[in-house]
Amino acid sequence: MKLVFCGTPEFAVPTLRAVLEAGHEVALVLTQPDRPAGRKMELQVPAVKRLASQAGLPVMQPERIKNNEQLRSELMALSPDAIIVVAYGRIIPGWMLDLPRLGNINLHGSLLPRYRGAAPVQWAVANGETETGVTTMRLDAGLDTGDILMEHRIPVTPDGLATELLRELSEVGAALMIQTLRGLELGTLEAQPQDHAAATLAPILSREDGRLELCSRTARQAYDRWRGFYPWPGAHGTFRGKRFIVHRMHPTASQLLPAGELDWSSGELLVGAAGGTVLGLDEVQLEGKPRMTGIEFARGFQLQPGDRVD
Repeated sequence: MKLVFCGTPEFAVPTLRAVLEAGHEVALVLTQPDRPAGRKMELQVPAVKRLASQAGLPVMQPERIKNNEQLRSELMALSPDAIIVVAYGRIIPGWMLDLPRLGNINLHGSLLPRYRGAAPVQWAVANGETETGVTTMRLDAGLDTGDILMEHRIPVTPDGLATELLRELSEVGAALMIQTLRGLELGTLEAQPQDHAAATLAPILSREDGRLELCSRTARQAYDRWRGFYPWPGAHGTFRGKRFIVHRMHPTASQLLPAGELDWSSGELLVGAAGGTVLGLDEVQLEGKPRMTGIEFARGFQLQPGDRVD
């Protein structure tokens, strides 16, 4: 089939590669503009653009697409059979939804209707889900509300990070997209409407999502949120008026501690959490200071009885 591919980050790269290897014609790749990032604010090229350039594919990076007449004319002239959308980061306008005969086919990193939104993998891990997956669907005007085409389920390991799960789902999703395209080509796929009453949301992450809030979260809940939100927004609180970042942690069955209170008498830096649970703090960092082990922190900052993380 003749396709247009819309995608931006590393998550979308396996799908673009798989589409090319399956023999489909990718007539155009749409991706986000190059943007400055990092401490030095150096211009970063989207991962999808790098692969597209290596494969000799035409690339467009429009800032806006809703009222972009140049893009509209380009897509109408191409007349693709389908438009593939994987983590593009733009809302697809109505004129683009209506253009291809097979529609706009989206790969979403959850088992819809659960976790609609920008960060489905991160929120699934943060909420302690034991199973997730990927879904292909036909986009409509809503937020991840379109009819489901196919899905693939995988288990979520109890100690896995969202970053690891994203890599796995990107590969699983690439294979699912090829199956979906084959089914659409053969006319064997029947789209199923979502159960909108069962929908949950996975909004874009904010810095506040990384707050530990140990007075209201158990050790397991705090640990799951760290697994979902590492490396950003991570897990952080306040210690002696400064930002306190936890880079590595684990739930532990050690002695009871009041929620938020620190203790290192056992030879391990511990902090109390809700419900009489306790976290082991393996690697931490105080604002403006280097990363260090929990014990190095306890000794270096001369922890006193009653010191706490808020």
